[in-house]
Amino acid sequence: MNRRKLAGFALQTVAVGIIAGIAVMLLRPAPEADETRAAAPPASGVASYSEAVASAAPAVVNIFTQKRITEHPHPYMNDPLFRRLFGNRLGVPRQRLETSLGSGVIIDERGYILTNNHVIRDADAIQVALHDGRGASATVVGTDPETDLAVLRIQLKDLPSISLGSTRQLRVGDVVLAIGNPFGVGQTVTMGIVSATGRDRLGLNTFENFIQTDAAINPGNSGGALIDATGRLVGINSAIFSRSGGSQGIGFAIPVNLARGVMNQIIEHGYVIRGWLGVEAQAITPELARAFGIRQLTGAIITGVFRDSPAAAAGLKAGDFIIRIADQPVNDIRAMRNRVASIRPGDTVTILLLRDNQLLRKEIVAGERPTNLGAR
Repeated sequence: MNRRKLAGFALQTVAVGIIAGIAVMLLRPAPEADETRAAAPPASGVASYSEAVASAAPAVVNIFTQKRITEHPHPYMNDPLFRRLFGNRLGVPRQRLETSLGSGVIIDERGYILTNNHVIRDADAIQVALHDGRGASATVVGTDPETDLAVLRIQLKDLPSISLGSTRQLRVGDVVLAIGNPFGVGQTVTMGIVSATGRDRLGLNTFENFIQTDAAINPGNSGGALIDATGRLVGINSAIFSRSGGSQGIGFAIPVNLARGVMNQIIEHGYVIRGWLGVEAQAITPELARAFGIRQLTGAIITGVFRDSPAAAAGLKAGDFIIRIADQPVNDIRAMRNRVASIRPGDTVTILLLRDNQLLRKEIVAGERPTNLGAR
């Protein structure tokens, strides 16, 4: 094939390709309006909790505490030989300032703040930093070590407050957000779900009924808010389970229903008033049942009675088996403690107990639970 024929063949091939391309463009249907906008992100329908955070975050505060620590010298420093060698300076007590941080939640515009007791325990000075940049000194209204809750108050105008939710409708799988000041980096929001409710037997507090969540909670988050997807407070972040000191997806929050009751009593009385019978008890186990020769496998055995307590006045003894309290069966020691604590001091409560395989009914006038009983 000569050069002229080869050039003619190439031009013919190019022309055919151009004509085919034009035909494809003409025959292809016009794109739909939605397809032309597919590359742009949708303006709505994106999962976001920004409104919930915007509603709750202004009421979450950072708490900074200062505590003066006195360090006493080692007893060896008082030895005359050491004093002669090193002088008297080593034997003088030294003071240092210890600081810590946490979070809190403004409950109402009067300036009441709910936080954890361990955040402000033994603090000499408490400073509160608000989300809007303002700051103020806080006073302690009251504390409740048995639930690890405390109420503070600040004196500022135009304070934001958080909306209180309810934990009765809280279900496992519900989305929750934790707001606080982890590691002092500033206000931070983390998201998770409710992993469990009613967690107890953790050995953290005397009265336990924790919400468990996998929302990241770290040091500094204590006392901060756990909110639902609408921005309502459902819990006070309190503790984490961790082997390293950081969040590992197991955090615990005090339910708002429990916190609300404690807060109201602290504001009204300065402390929490609870009922008390004055007994120490443990759950009935199959081994105990066999040892005492009883068939009863539910209830609690009294292991001790406090002197001059309501139980002592009613004639309860160590070795008695408590079966029912106020017509409610005793199936769990913690449930029994919570039930007794809910009784108003001065009210008469009926106790059904088993003594020497005989059922006895006792009427006990409930007393007031001592405030330092949990520590003991």
